[in-house]
Amino acid sequence: MIGGSHPCFIIAEIGQNHQGDIEIAKKMIKMAKDCGADCAKFQKSELEYKFSKRALERPYNSKHSWGKTYGDHKRHLEFSHDQYRELKKYAEDIGIFLTASGMDEMAVEFLHELDVPFFKVASCDANNFPYLEKTARKGRPMVVSTGMQSMETIRRVYKTVKEHNQKFTLLQCTSAYPLDPKDVNLSVIRKYQEEFPDVPIGYSGHEKGIYITVAAVAMGAKVVERHVTLNKTWKGNDHEASLEPSELAELVRAIRLVETAMGSPDKQMLPCEKTCHDKLGKSVIAKVTITKGTVLSLDMFAVKVGEPKGIPPENMQNLVGKKIKVDVEEDDSILADMIE
Repeated sequence: MIGGSHPCFIIAEIGQNHQGDIEIAKKMIKMAKDCGADCAKFQKSELEYKFSKRALERPYNSKHSWGKTYGDHKRHLEFSHDQYRELKKYAEDIGIFLTASGMDEMAVEFLHELDVPFFKVASCDANNFPYLEKTARKGRPMVVSTGMQSMETIRRVYKTVKEHNQKFTLLQCTSAYPLDPKDVNLSVIRKYQEEFPDVPIGYSGHEKGIYITVAAVAMGAKVVERHVTLNKTWKGNDHEASLEPSELAELVRAIRLVETAMGSPDKQMLPCEKTCHDKLGKSVIAKVTITKGTVLSLDMFAVKVGEPKGIPPENMQNLVGKKIKVDVEEDDSILADMIE
């Protein structure tokens, strides 16, 4: 369950940081589980449906390249359907959800067949309205990242998905790797909460470190997604902006700690405060000697830590105009049973 009083749902985005190696992918799924994440996520593409022929044939000379052309590079990093089935079974066996961003409509069809717990919509498809409608019509929960989009577009996204599917969440996201803190704009979370109060709002972060993501949870993010890696020095654009295992584990601990600390909006003295209150809580004290039968006025009162503990200061005004039934010495506590 996502939203409401349920804990923040934590997605460990493996993406393509597995280097095209299924054994590394399994190690990363296990790492996500061991660190306390709720879901391990990949990126699934049917390359001929995501890219044009010319895009796949263009030379790719980056230091991060796994092939001479961009198509060769992407094919190296793409798992087959059978490999995805193997990974999903592995995730189920160790007890963690597994899903993927469907990077094109045919990939979504496969993920639907794979029976993933939810569809992840990448920011690059947030303005792809035919894709959004077809995905929403399948009725499976959706998590939609909103990088590179305007507020006007996100309003359309909300209406488009909502028409066909009530179970979705919108994630504030800025699509830069690594992300400069000045471009994070966590305040968009508040804006989304105001404009779309009936859907959970979350955060997909590409910044370094964990502090900003923890702050997002404190602001009410009900889903967070962070890229993860086994080694930030590995080949690939995403590793630098990813969390290593120790960082992911610390993020999960910090989120759960913050959730506990958020507590209740009902302000009251708590049982844990009794010791402090018994020691330091103040009472109404007689500022002067007050004789029996005197009508009380504010100038007769002081506020001190008294022994025994007497009437709390917030009730002092209620004593004005009432009579005292006993003699009270200067600097003694005024107790409730002394008042007529």
